[in-house]
Amino acid sequence: NWKEYVRSNKGSNFTERPRIALLLGTVIADGFIAVQAEDAPTVKEIGQRVLALSKGIGVGNSITPHAKAIIEAADKRKWENVRQELDRTQNSVQQAMNEVHDEKLSQLVSLGGWLRGTEVLTAVVTKRFSTDGAELLHQPDLLAYFQTRLQAMPEFDLAIIREIQGALVEVKPLIDVGNAHISPESVKKINEITTRLDSGIVTRD
Repeated sequence: NWKEYVRSNKGSNFTERPRIALLLGTVIADGFIAVQAEDAPTVKEIGQRVLALSKGIGVGNSITPHAKAIIEAADKRKWENVRQELDRTQNSVQQAMNEVHDEKLSQLVSLGGWLRGTEVLTAVVTKRFSTDGAELLHQPDLLAYFQTRLQAMPEFDLAIIREIQGALVEVKPLIDVGNAHISPESVKKINEITTRLDSGIVTRD
């Protein structure tokens, strides 16, 4: 039941662009979860929130049409359209950032989304464990990619970034298991770590 994973807490308002980027990633991920739950009011709120955060990192113009389309499609309960617009939103945000050479912020949007997605996936799998579900976590290359990217951002000297860096070191051995299966204990541990990080992303220090 996806409804229990829907989050309507809007998160804090930040001024630091790296924090806004991380939060934007998690909010877009929340959009996909709200679509799964077919929760129109939350999807509409998320549409507004995505727009506000996009403006906060200077890419609002690219996102306005998508945000409107998300809200309209949610009104009509056209879930497939909402999903497509969320995808487009993510792509547009990243494209707009790359155009102004904000690749690092673009990577933080991806990271925020991945952390929130992983948090929810591990919660679902923990509740009803399956090796197939756990196997979805087996993304050592993606984890290594995020680690490398974060190391290249020394200018973003924020507590949450340092916390994420430390946490990825903890997560790596749990998912980088070669041909073995990821255990229920590991899934639970990853859930604890990503829940802690996600909470750090949406709340003030």
